[in-house]
Amino acid sequence: MSESLPYADADQFLAAVRAGFPQLSKQLKAIAQYVESHREQLVLDGVNESARHCGVQPSAMVRFAKHFGLSGYSQMQALFRAAAARQLAPNRDYRDRLRALIGSKGGPLAPADIAHEVIAGSLDSLEALQREVDGERFGQAVELLVDAPSIWLVASRRAFPVGAYLAYALQHTSKPIQWLNGLGHMQQGQLRALRPGDVMIAVSFAPYAEETLACVRTAAAQGARIVALSDSALGPLAEHASVLLQVQDGATFGFRSLTSTLCLAQSLFLAVAYRLEIEYTSTAH
Repeated sequence: MSESLPYADADQFLAAVRAGFPQLSKQLKAIAQYVESHREQLVLDGVNESARHCGVQPSAMVRFAKHFGLSGYSQMQALFRAAAARQLAPNRDYRDRLRALIGSKGGPLAPADIAHEVIAGSLDSLEALQREVDGERFGQAVELLVDAPSIWLVASRRAFPVGAYLAYALQHTSKPIQWLNGLGHMQQGQLRALRPGDVMIAVSFAPYAEETLACVRTAAAQGARIVALSDSALGPLAEHASVLLQVQDGATFGFRSLTSTLCLAQSLFLAVAYRLEIEYTSTAH
């Protein structure tokens, strides 16, 4: 890493971005959220493509980098390339293979080709989760859920299957479980039963389900603690989260999987069930 850079690595840069996030303009906040949750994409894309993903002009990307002491987009990109070159090499090969498949002249893709690409993308995201899961935060989330009088679940739209799994799994514990599944759009009425000290597990990803955000805001106002499973520390769920568990799922042919999120949710359930069983065993004797 060049000594002229004001940050030792990408993590230090992102820490500065998070610290300065509340003071940013709406446009720069959108860039910050994208940069924070799309590190691998940022390494591969030029300034014009990144600007398009953020919905801003390329000049705004440059202005964002300069706001945090860098010379421009290229220097910001260099931070991420230097920090993640080793991990990103397999993903770059995957991206090239995928484009080659789509652009091949051999006719339509075979179903097995599509399956192999989806599986490869899921494996990449699971490897990233294994590298990046924050053990301390994960432990804090487990302790909150173990101590909670009641556990509430909210996960809408793309995240809905994660909520369904957690509702199924957690009902096997001794904890009262309330699943805000949106049936009849009665979530706000159900939330009247929420009490201070209860814990809500909220799952959502960009562009973030408004139904989930509304439940989280209500629950936080009523004194609940929030365990969020989401893709960004700069997203709207993080604002209310007592504990944020970050997770990024891979995308294939423009469709994002839920492989890593479901793996994290299952890990959370198993860790909570294990702790509860230890407590039960110790008190039984």
